[in-house]
Amino acid sequence: MLLLNKLTAFYKVKEVGNSRFPYPETFVLILTVFLIAVDFNFSAVSIALMIVIGLPSLIILASNYYQLPSFWASNGVIVLLAMVIGALQFCSTVSLSLVLLIATRIIVSRPEHRIRLMMVAVITSIMFYYVSITLKGVEVHCNQGFLPPVLLLMSIITVLWQFWHTHHRYLNQDDAVQQATGRINTMVSVINKLTRFIPLQIWQPIVKTNAPVLVSNKRAKLTIMFSDIVGFTELSDSLSADNLADILNTYMHTMTLIADKHGAVLDKFIGDGMVCFFGEPNSRGTRQDAIDCVAMAIDMRREMRSLRQTWRLMGFEGLYVRIGITTGYCHVGNFGSNSRMSYTLIGKEANLAARLESAAGKGEILISQSTYDYICHEYECAYSGAFSLKGFDNKIQAWQVLDPDDNKEQLSKWVDHKLPGFNLHLNFKDIKNYDYKDIKNHLNFALERLDKEQKINFTKDE
Repeated sequence: MLLLNKLTAFYKVKEVGNSRFPYPETFVLILTVFLIAVDFNFSAVSIALMIVIGLPSLIILASNYYQLPSFWASNGVIVLLAMVIGALQFCSTVSLSLVLLIATRIIVSRPEHRIRLMMVAVITSIMFYYVSITLKGVEVHCNQGFLPPVLLLMSIITVLWQFWHTHHRYLNQDDAVQQATGRINTMVSVINKLTRFIPLQIWQPIVKTNAPVLVSNKRAKLTIMFSDIVGFTELSDSLSADNLADILNTYMHTMTLIADKHGAVLDKFIGDGMVCFFGEPNSRGTRQDAIDCVAMAIDMRREMRSLRQTWRLMGFEGLYVRIGITTGYCHVGNFGSNSRMSYTLIGKEANLAARLESAAGKGEILISQSTYDYICHEYECAYSGAFSLKGFDNKIQAWQVLDPDDNKEQLSKWVDHKLPGFNLHLNFKDIKNYDYKDIKNHLNFALERLDKEQKINFTKDE
């Protein structure tokens, strides 16, 4: 909004600066009535016409010298031009010249005003035509004297000047638009980069509503998840910084995609761990938030199998994810100062989720009793026991979330088996229909080789 206001003000300055003579027709009007008075030897009628037309023209010229064109000023100019046309009884050359000015003024006016200005011009010219006939002042000699050619020449010059002025203003505004577009594109690019550091659920409402961002927080019931990689600390001692960064970035990228898919707020990364929560700023209800969080954790554990297989091929063994989840009241919102703040959560329940994650084993998802009460009808769990956790006086009842694929009466979507010299990993969820034949060919080839090796070893043993 601030950018738009600045651009609007910029355009106004540009337009006002180029609007020194917004109504050049007034010069033509003043000169026209003067020449009419000269042509008619300053008769009473011509002097009256000069006063009636010339004085309002001077007022319009003076009052709009540095102003933007307006409907009422344009309306006044067209009325004066039509009065001259009618007063001269539609003299052909003079009328053509003034009609040319009227048409130009209507064209450069706003589209919603054009029909009204056109009607004003027609009604005024007809009305003053009948006034002129009624007065029977003088007869106008349309094709004689210097008035018609001079007036036609002035009208043509005025139209050309108006065209040049409009074209010049268009070029200035086009340059301004190009500059503004470049600034906006730069700002959009910067904003897109900055949004990578802020959860989607936080920056989207700010962009849509331009709402003020203040240091504020509230108490809300959340489902919180802490996770990290088991064995990562030990692995970091034996790996180069490049390999370590590659493993960590791959893991975080994959887990972030899963968190976004389930609608979680990704609070922060802590080394090889991450913190997510459900319930604020958008909640689907406490029970559904808990179900969504557990579903996200299960997907993360499944995806870790694929990552583990990839890392095995690279020579990195034993990397598993462990997860802790709980549901309870925390304070969530903007914490910090007016110059630097972070959207995060604090509270005992957040500490509990972190302690459950530390107590979980390889590939385990440990949930508290509160979360279990919400999700037990959706997912099968096994009681893990009561844990004495740091910072909690009483023992914490914890449950382990089992893999749905291993406990449903259907074929598992995963096959993962490892022996010395043998490593089999199948993820049926990712296998495409057209790949089954190729997989079977590789398995058959492996079986043939296995039979041959077995016969060779059997022969050697004999």
